[in-house]
Amino acid sequence: MFALLTIFFLQFADKAGSNLVCLSPTAMEMREDRGIAIDSLDYAVSPVYLDSIKSLGAKVLHTSRWMNGATIEASSETIEELEQCSFVDTIYTTRLANDSSTIHSVSLRKRVAATNDNMLDTKPLNSNGQLQLINLPPLHEEGYKGQGIRIGVADGGFYHADSLASLPREQWLGYADLTDCQHDIFSQEGNHGTLCLSAIMGQKSNYQGAATQAQYFLFRTEEHYTESPKEIDNWVAAIEMADSLGLHIVSTSLGYSGFDDEQFNFAYSDMDGQTSRGAQAAAIAARKGMLLVTAMGNDGARAWRYLSTPADADSILSVGAVNREGQIANFSSYGPSADGRIKPEVCAVGEGTCLINPANDALMASNGTSFACPLVAGMAACLWSALPEANNMEIREMIIRSCDRYDLPHEQYGYGIPNAWEAYTMATTDLPNTKHHTPYTKIIHNGQLYILHNGEKYNLLGNKIECEETYTK
Repeated sequence: MFALLTIFFLQFADKAGSNLVCLSPTAMEMREDRGIAIDSLDYAVSPVYLDSIKSLGAKVLHTSRWMNGATIEASSETIEELEQCSFVDTIYTTRLANDSSTIHSVSLRKRVAATNDNMLDTKPLNSNGQLQLINLPPLHEEGYKGQGIRIGVADGGFYHADSLASLPREQWLGYADLTDCQHDIFSQEGNHGTLCLSAIMGQKSNYQGAATQAQYFLFRTEEHYTESPKEIDNWVAAIEMADSLGLHIVSTSLGYSGFDDEQFNFAYSDMDGQTSRGAQAAAIAARKGMLLVTAMGNDGARAWRYLSTPADADSILSVGAVNREGQIANFSSYGPSADGRIKPEVCAVGEGTCLINPANDALMASNGTSFACPLVAGMAACLWSALPEANNMEIREMIIRSCDRYDLPHEQYGYGIPNAWEAYTMATTDLPNTKHHTPYTKIIHNGQLYILHNGEKYNLLGNKIECEETYTK
């Protein structure tokens, strides 16, 4: 049991007095290689403003140079004083102090959200099927297993990740905790991060992760005991740190739509890639050269039904879940984004995904778009390893264009299941992409716009429309 204090996000009016560029030598080199100029978003927030906040008695938890603000703990009296400061533009409450002043267990919201992540006894237990579905083994056979690619994994706790032989520490670049959890990230305060990490880098008999030769940095951004908008700001801080470190890819098996305190809940209209700070940060990360891969969410069979943020962000890869036969998992959340963009972009195995059990280093299986996400992140790493001159948006486009539903995207499959080998061969030959050779036509019928494909009619969400009439091109 522990007390929770009210948390706020302060957005500043400017960056007065800031002259620190928050990029490591590795990140600077990446920017130079990609031709990405340093701009105001790369400068730290004003140190003068941070000093002023601290002098008023507030505790600064972390800052955001992209959002130009800080996450703080503060009393209501301090907030009243900060509201009078000219350097404060806007103050957002992100987590209220709980009425009982104690927390006894994991939040109800997290327990509900994790329903489809329960461990399953699915046989046979090996990683072959989930890698074969996205046709990743041919890239592995050519020696491309993520060498030279730095991947961030932003998630919940990484229980036992530091002691599992299947997750070799020599490939770790480091780890960071952006939460206010009471114990370190390898404690029993959550194992979700370890499960996701195993899908991408795990190595043992009958098991191979998607990118076993990449390097990894672990971020804990998910609070174990609460579900609040503070976690979005934790995640933004992690993504900015990933940018500072010069990471290529960040895999995120988290998403937010509803919270313990319902006054903070998002509406579907907010899933537009612009409303949440998480979605805004994801789009900035793409402009800075990173590829963000995010889980779509597990609400497909629930009342909410739709994607969560930051999966709604533009210029990323959001990932839905299918089984090993390529059939959509009923829990996989629906798109499109509220502004009409195709979501998810891709799908991978998230139903019966083979993983490594953090408790005993044995194989297990589980469900969730959480576990489809790192498979796609690993695929992207292998492809980028094979094509090191490509940039993040080119890798993203190759993956999308390799998908089996590229010509006819669907509200739950998105563009479908990507093909790693085809993405690679399309990029390394002069031949045009001939896989998607069946054309489609837009038609107006009874005043409605439809898609005509192979003589069948579909709505704009990719759903087949049953009718008596036969259509021809």
